[in-house]
Amino acid sequence: MYQYTDFDRQFVRQRAAQYRDQLERNLRGELKDDEFRPLRLQNGWYVQRYAPMLRVAVPYGELASQQLRVLAQIARQYDQPSAAVYQHASETQAELGTPHLPVGYGHFSTRQNVQFNWIPLTQSADVMDLLATVDLHGIQTSGNCIRNITSDALAGIAPDEVIDPRPYAEIMRQWSTLHPEFAHLPRKFKIAINGALEDRAATAWHDVGLHLRRNAQGQVGFMVLVGGGMGRTPVIASTLREFLPWDQILNYLEAVVRVYNRFGRRDNLYKARIKILVKAEGQRIVDEVEAEFASILRHDGAAHTIPQAELDRVSAHFLPPAHPSDSAADGQATAIERSPKDAAEYQRWLNQNVRAHKNPALRAVTLSFKRLGHAPGDATADQLDAAADLADRFSAGEARVTHEQNLLLPWVAEHDLPALWQAARALGVAKANIGLLTDMITCPGGDLCALANARSLPLAQAVAERFQDLDELFDIGPVDLHISGCMNSCGHHHTGHIGVLGVDKDGREWYQISLGGSDGSSLSGVAVPGKVIGPSFAASEVTDVVEALIDSYRVYRKAGETFIDCVRRVGPDPFKLAANAVRHETRDGGRVLHVHLATADATTD
Repeated sequence: MYQYTDFDRQFVRQRAAQYRDQLERNLRGELKDDEFRPLRLQNGWYVQRYAPMLRVAVPYGELASQQLRVLAQIARQYDQPSAAVYQHASETQAELGTPHLPVGYGHFSTRQNVQFNWIPLTQSADVMDLLATVDLHGIQTSGNCIRNITSDALAGIAPDEVIDPRPYAEIMRQWSTLHPEFAHLPRKFKIAINGALEDRAATAWHDVGLHLRRNAQGQVGFMVLVGGGMGRTPVIASTLREFLPWDQILNYLEAVVRVYNRFGRRDNLYKARIKILVKAEGQRIVDEVEAEFASILRHDGAAHTIPQAELDRVSAHFLPPAHPSDSAADGQATAIERSPKDAAEYQRWLNQNVRAHKNPALRAVTLSFKRLGHAPGDATADQLDAAADLADRFSAGEARVTHEQNLLLPWVAEHDLPALWQAARALGVAKANIGLLTDMITCPGGDLCALANARSLPLAQAVAERFQDLDELFDIGPVDLHISGCMNSCGHHHTGHIGVLGVDKDGREWYQISLGGSDGSSLSGVAVPGKVIGPSFAASEVTDVVEALIDSYRVYRKAGETFIDCVRRVGPDPFKLAANAVRHETRDGGRVLHVHLATADATTD
């Protein structure tokens, strides 16, 4: 992992001190709310439906165990709303059918960040100071700037990796943090970087997607994709460069963002993303980027060309950790083999939650945070503490937030797997459902987010309850189910094999269903948005629709054929007929969702 320098730490702590001063002036009435708003947003503090939300930056998803413990402390001590706030929220959501709103937890997001939903704003500066003690912050997790740079959760350890993307992601993070020219872009700007043969970072769905590769001469460089994005208008990114020398990536990114800053639509929020610019202007934007890049090289002095020495300095932070060569876990393995039930459960866990590693003696293990009674991606304070203990005991003190809202341990010795499984099972995060139907991506939806048209979490809970049987889940095989509470697509419904989108019809909750989406991974194929299969469904019908789609797959599949491959071979019509067959005869619509707050921040992940 990258270790902060004295300069890095001073920077983060100064930022926390600045924020404390801004907050105190706001609370004293010296800094008006509309003046304070952009300042708190730049530090990751939103105002959502009922309470502030903090988004903590986790660059390319890597967390040290001591950072997990501080996140646990924040969940336990600060993610606690006042009695009045919580009573109002609970009473309002109970009218919609959400009987309980959990507090005291962290939430893993699809951008590999960690979020908290209930911290009182009056305590926000204390939280910033606490985060700074372990080199964490919320800088640029909100606002119209370059956001957290994401990557493959298996970066540096995947057997199919060509080049480790983490050193490049770290260099980009340092370049983009508080970049003076890019602090007020037309809209938010997201970058993803992948260094493996398989794209596990959904690069085609980003404002900029980067693929590390080698050319015929063995030189390292980037394929550069620009103009992808979800939301109201899903767009797959276009390739601007097939191969860009690695040392020029910052200069080229500078050119891309300068062009976006200059030509991006600032007059229309819905047309402000770079995807709209690239889609509308096409080759003109490519030409503008290339011209700007040439100008940076010839006239600006190529100030951001990366020296080899700098790459070497940063890369030194990402060397594999030393790992013990033996363990006392062999006895645990023998105990598992004596119980047929445990042996079968353990084998399923190995098949679903354990991945191969560059080092044949090691494995990458995913802890599943998709379980009954909890929202997908939620971790209680105790679970965050326990995850830190698991990281220390089994993974050289490191864990990673995944794009799928789970936690991955990247440095697990093969002989430690039985002991890790037993410890994870005791914690409740060893369910062997990674990649299966209940390992769903879900946004917070209308229970917490002020922008949502409908709730997401009750749907996720209902699907999880319907499909509890692991035998059934294994028979169904891999399915990506993604749920968004509104068109902003924080649940990435466009990329789901089954996508669920909450929509507002006359102030009521309804849900569109789409089929055949792909994030660009090997399982899903070339990145493509799913297609809506018909009119929207009432909330009470959605779980039946999902079951009908799965039942149709069982009817039409060939031996060994996955859900997504079956959908593409058969086409959407049989699935559409099955979904429409579960519509209720009497339908008065979904529940009214009418509690949007005028003070909420109109910004999304």
